[in-house]
Amino acid sequence: MRHSPFVALCLTGAVALSACNRGPSDAEVQKALKDVNVIDESNLSDIMLTVGDPNEAVAYFTRTLQQNPGRPDLQRGLAKSLMRAGKSEDAAKVWAGLVNSHEGTNDDRVGYAEALIRSNNWSAAAAELNKIPPTHETYDRYRLEAMVADSNKQWKKADSFYEIAAGLTTKPASVLNNWGFSKLNRGEYAGAEKLFIEALSNDPTLFTAKNNLVLARGAQRKYDLPVVEMTQTERAELLYTLGLTAVKQGDVSVGRNLLEEAVETHPQYFEAAARSLEALKG
Repeated sequence: MRHSPFVALCLTGAVALSACNRGPSDAEVQKALKDVNVIDESNLSDIMLTVGDPNEAVAYFTRTLQQNPGRPDLQRGLAKSLMRAGKSEDAAKVWAGLVNSHEGTNDDRVGYAEALIRSNNWSAAAAELNKIPPTHETYDRYRLEAMVADSNKQWKKADSFYEIAAGLTTKPASVLNNWGFSKLNRGEYAGAEKLFIEALSNDPTLFTAKNNLVLARGAQRKYDLPVVEMTQTERAELLYTLGLTAVKQGDVSVGRNLLEEAVETHPQYFEAAARSLEALKG
């Protein structure tokens, strides 16, 4: 009995040691696994938003959102994936839910406005853009502001917004092309030509800018191809565009020659140009 205090002390120490050596609880394990899953999920979400197939990305974000309802990052990913998949109306519904929650951001509202524009709902898009504070100065915001101003034929505002947008990105070719197309529609052909050339100086591979440049030059009766980088197939297609432009303006003989050159230039059979040429001869 004299040893009982010592035995009790050892037993107490053993219990304490047992407690110190005890492994993590189930709750702690689950939390750790969840943290790892969030990291893995974040990486997978980034992949889905960039290199993944748009429809696969839609399926992924839909499934993951069902498992984690209300997560703003997953709603955002779903909306962006729907946009990439060409389902702008569905994307607009997802963006609407996000921007009307306390989790929505100004960038989300910009995304919502773009979805509305792609759904041809211009007035609603303008209303959403008006809700964004002027301090939110981003390329996408001003690119959309320019498009809305264009649709309302507010040319001065459109020009101002296009200029701001072009200055807010290191890759302005696309917005410069859009700005040039705006001027082309207004009949400002020389100004449009200048903007298409500037767009191509930033991205020589942008074929839409090459085609628009030919349209702007053709409208000024400049029927020679511009000095820009082009493949043989692109050269044939640009000759075709220029030929049709000449015919439309009444310069039929010039147009016929350009269409013939387009057929001869194309490395394969150029059905559209050949058909136009036959119709012209007929």
